[in-house]
Amino acid sequence: MALALYGHPFSSYTQKALIALYENGTAFDYRVIGPDTPEHAAEWLRRWPMARFPMLLDGERTILETSLIVEYLQIAHPGPVRLLPQDPLAALDVRFLDRFFDLYVMSAVQYAVDSALGRHPHSKEAGRAVAEQRLEQAYAWLEGRLDDGRTWAAGEAFTLADCGAAPALFYADWTHRIADKYPRVQAYRTRLLARPSFARAVEEGRPYRPLFPLGAPDRD
Repeated sequence: MALALYGHPFSSYTQKALIALYENGTAFDYRVIGPDTPEHAAEWLRRWPMARFPMLLDGERTILETSLIVEYLQIAHPGPVRLLPQDPLAALDVRFLDRFFDLYVMSAVQYAVDSALGRHPHSKEAGRAVAEQRLEQAYAWLEGRLDDGRTWAAGEAFTLADCGAAPALFYADWTHRIADKYPRVQAYRTRLLARPSFARAVEEGRPYRPLFPLGAPDRD
């Protein structure tokens, strides 16, 4: 049975999994969750009532959590692009950076989004202010991390960390613009946008930009 990915094109974490699939040209059935495909939503919720996507199916095996999906693909469906290094210490560095982008960049964006959607007991403006402070800290740290001239997050190889960085920095810049005092972060985001796997995911999500509750800018 072919692989099947349940998710949504505008979801940052779905995009993270898509990048891994597209990098290696892995064949899969893309089961978009939306109002026009209630059967996909029903199967997704049956298998994962926590209601978080993406979800990967490989036959009857269910793989959840995006970073684990990427790791699973490397184990069970390897391709020419190795997204985790063989060296255990190098792999640990990649996993750390993956956690950084999820926990300190994308989580800040999500906080602003949730505030705009009324999921926190404060205003949209207050939630965005908190997110901006957190993103400033993340940008400053990342600027220093990139000061050795590396092309990608963990060095010269495109890895799991970049799969996470691409959508995280994409939406982070929409939430709190990456200032000119962070030229390495700006350049890194530009390289990510130019990567064919992410460029494809961005285009697939383009029709859904009006859904961004903070207002999608007319760029990217």
